[in-house]
Amino acid sequence: MSMSTMNAPAPRRFRFRRPSPLHLVLLPIALVMVAPLLWMVLLSISTEAETRRFPPGLPSGIEWHNYTDALRDAPLGHWLGNSAIVSVSCVIGNLVFCSLAGYAFARIRFLGGKALFVAVLATLMVPFQIVMLPTLIMVRAAGLTDTLGALIVPNLATAFGIFLLRQFFMTVPQELEEAARIDGASRLRILFQVMLPLMRPTLATLAVLTFLQTWNDFLWPLIAVQSPEHMTVQLGLQTFQGAHTTNWPRLMAGTVISQLPVFVLFFVAQRFFVRSVATAGLK
Repeated sequence: MSMSTMNAPAPRRFRFRRPSPLHLVLLPIALVMVAPLLWMVLLSISTEAETRRFPPGLPSGIEWHNYTDALRDAPLGHWLGNSAIVSVSCVIGNLVFCSLAGYAFARIRFLGGKALFVAVLATLMVPFQIVMLPTLIMVRAAGLTDTLGALIVPNLATAFGIFLLRQFFMTVPQELEEAARIDGASRLRILFQVMLPLMRPTLATLAVLTFLQTWNDFLWPLIAVQSPEHMTVQLGLQTFQGAHTTNWPRLMAGTVISQLPVFVLFFVAQRFFVRSVATAGLK
């Protein structure tokens, strides 16, 4: 027997991990969360008669034409493009402006800084329905009514994003900044070359949350946009609902199509959520 064979590591054996008792609690909760999604998919491949059947049941066949009919009867592709433009613009704006504001609140001492930060946090307790009318007045004054800019500009920075990044900036050791200052780095250079590379999981978390919130927003586009060419996908899906009847298969098919980017983004960025939570208590 050769030495390489003798020194070769033994193959790992598969070890079956016993389920934790916590899984007995999490499994019913997971089923409750997944049930609406499964029901949406089932309705999207059913006939109109089957959607009105009581008690409800499984579809007798798969009606794939509901998806093609939804794409044919409504400009879903155009609405998806509008949603993508608005969501990506809001993500970029939040990453830039919330990073600047969060770093300023965490590291720069200025007169009234703490009071201003408390005021920013106080806006989290104000429902959107209260600030909706003042925001619409400012959008009209800026000449952005019925444009994609009306959906982008009010969401370029959020109080939650500022608070989230500020808290993570506070966990970064100040010795890193002091070493960069000794090398002659400015505040902006420290922020973009030292701090932000350490906060990639946090930035990814903020990007995903901002994208989900903007993509699924319905109330603000309903108020700020009237023309069909500027509608987002969530607002455009209401065209499948009539005054007296609703084409549920096509509506559910359009909803499934609109949620595919959300599912893909969540599964791709899921590991960043874990990293951000794992590093939240490290300093």
